[in-house]
Amino acid sequence: MELINRIGFLPLLDSGIRGFSAEDMVDEDCRYVLLPDGGWDWPLWKWKGSIITEGGFVYGKFFANKAGFISREWWPDFCNYRRSVHPSPSEGSIEETILLTLQEHGSLITRELRAACGFTGPKMRSRFDSFITRLQMACRIVTEDFVYPVDKHGREYGWGWSLLTTPEQLYGRDACRCPRSPKESIDRIMQQMKTICPQATDEQVMKMIK
Repeated sequence: MELINRIGFLPLLDSGIRGFSAEDMVDEDCRYVLLPDGGWDWPLWKWKGSIITEGGFVYGKFFANKAGFISREWWPDFCNYRRSVHPSPSEGSIEETILLTLQEHGSLITRELRAACGFTGPKMRSRFDSFITRLQMACRIVTEDFVYPVDKHGREYGWGWSLLTTPEQLYGRDACRCPRSPKESIDRIMQQMKTICPQATDEQVMKMIK
């Protein structure tokens, strides 16, 4: 949490920039490991929900369709730029239906949202997930927390389900407003990335944040 607050952006897994991800930065014993009994342990993965809820960070698929964290300080600029290159969903589109459904319900796990939007037929899951990813890349949808199934002993298990909502509902409309132009926002972001990832080329940075 201290690191995210200090640098502003942190992809969870491989970002395309060597060394720039939470997975790269944590100790070896916090990474994914297969257990002798066939199970697995992955402390970093388990921390995601706590980082979001306790740290107040914005989380979603923001970096080249991959998940990561953004600090609240940098979210207005990131949102400002991204929404300028990913226009609002057109009236009557599937993306608009997804957003209206979320606004109506407040927050839903992915499979509940998929069912509420009528994506219940065969092979609909991957198609629906692509719309969700696009809306996250456009900073229209964020992850509020993770919900885990519970076994008969009351223990959580599995990979967890994303509890999705809109940033306006989770943080308020003011959190998504920025006093700068999209050009000024991306210039600030690029300068910050050069500071925290001097080894990265402009092309690598833009591939991650465009």
